[in-house]
Formats: sequence, C-alpha cells, structure tokens
Amino acid sequence: MADKTRREVLRTGWKIGGGLLVAAAGATAYEALRPLTSGATGRVIEAGKIGSYSEGVPRYLPEGRLYVVKLKGEPVALSQKCPHLGCRVPYCESSGRFECPCHGSVFDIGGEIIQGPSPRGMDRYEVTVDKTNTVIVNTNVETNGPDPGAHEYLTPPKGPACKGKS
Repeated sequence: MADKTRREVLRTGWKIGGGLLVAAAGATAYEALRPLTSGATGRVIEAGKIGSYSEGVPRYLPEGRLYVVKLKGEPVALSQKCPHLGCRVPYCESSGRFECPCHGSVFDIGGEIIQGPSPRGMDRYEVTVDKTNTVIVNTNVETNGPDPGAHEYLTPPKGPACKGKS
C-alpha cells in the first residue's frame, strides 16, 4: 500500500470537514424552522369541576400546556400554541385576549383570531363533563381553530393590550 502524500491527506481532511459542516448546518436549519409541538397530545386530563370555572376566565393547565375557559356555560380547551408558527400564546389580563408575543396575532377569549398573521384561531381539544361535573380534556383529539371571522365569543377588549409590557 502506497503512502499518501501530504496533499492527499489534506484534501481528504477538507472533504470530511466540509461534509461535517454541511451536516451541522442542515441540522441547525431543521431545528430552527420546524414547527414547535404543544407537548399536550396524547393525554387525558382532569381539569377540575365545571363549577370552579368563572365565565370567560381562562385557566392555564401546565400539565397539558393548554387553557380551559367556560364560555356560554360550556368548557372550551384551547392549545397554548399559536397556529402561525407555534409560539406559546399567553393570556393578557388587561385586555382579556390571548396575545402572541412572536408575531402579533391576537385571539379573543374563545381562541378566535382577531388580528395578525395566524391563518386560523387557536386549536381546540375535545372536552367533556362527566357525571361528577368534572371537566375532562382529551388531548388525543385536536381540531383546528375557527376560521377568521367566526367571532362566536367576540367581546370588546377589557383594556390595554399587553404588547410592549416587560
């Protein structure tokens, strides 16, 4: 077997290094561009008694990464994930709306899109109330949020938006 020249060793090293650089760039691009998961799918969650919910006041359930809000007497479970790019959408107490901090989508108390780039309202999970009046959220069953213009639960904002607050 012939000894490799210094030039051949360097050429091989550059090829291996370049290949590793391309692989690392591809992995980084994939991580940066893939949609975020909500982390909630695949669970059935007991969310408390229906009587413990106040009308129109969302409750965040960290174990399911979702909000439950009683609207028109019935519970609605909303994914915390913005349908636009998957950012976590917090509830703004002062405005009474869900406001996405990433790209400015705003959702009403029922998760319906009011403004912003989101293509639809916040996604929803199946909710039932059992015989003991316990709210059960099934994150195995997720449906797309309502289309723009639905406004079934639209109410005027309570006050100023949270955008810009630290």
